[in-house]
Amino acid sequence: MFTHLLVVIFLVSLAVSSIVLAVFRRPIGSILSRIISDEISRAWLKYLTFAIYVVGISSGVRVWDLEKYITPAAGKEAVVLTHDRWVLEVYRSIIGSLQGLAWLLLVFFMFALIAFVIVRAFELRRPRGEKPAPA
Repeated sequence: MFTHLLVVIFLVSLAVSSIVLAVFRRPIGSILSRIISDEISRAWLKYLTFAIYVVGISSGVRVWDLEKYITPAAGKEAVVLTHDRWVLEVYRSIIGSLQGLAWLLLVFFMFALIAFVIVRAFELRRPRGEKPAPA
């Protein structure tokens, strides 16, 4: 029963991460291509995609919190997995994944905003007829 719960929670966290990625992939790609107007922006997008999956799954699957179902506490029995516990654990998984992904995206967008302001400042300092130096 515990193994089934672990697999279900993993799949739920994976699904939540995929949905968040589907919603934010285009804005993240646009921001990266604006800030890093080079081929490397695609590599950063791939890395951020990987980070979204890692953070979403690791925030949703809280193994240390699930140990209560297989390891009894001192002087107590292990907690029994009932239908209500399943619903609670799936809900915790969804909320945990969303919370971890919200923090990840908040940090990304804060740094992206800072980078955008820096790039914009350099663009405004350059004379209008001058083109950027080739890389």
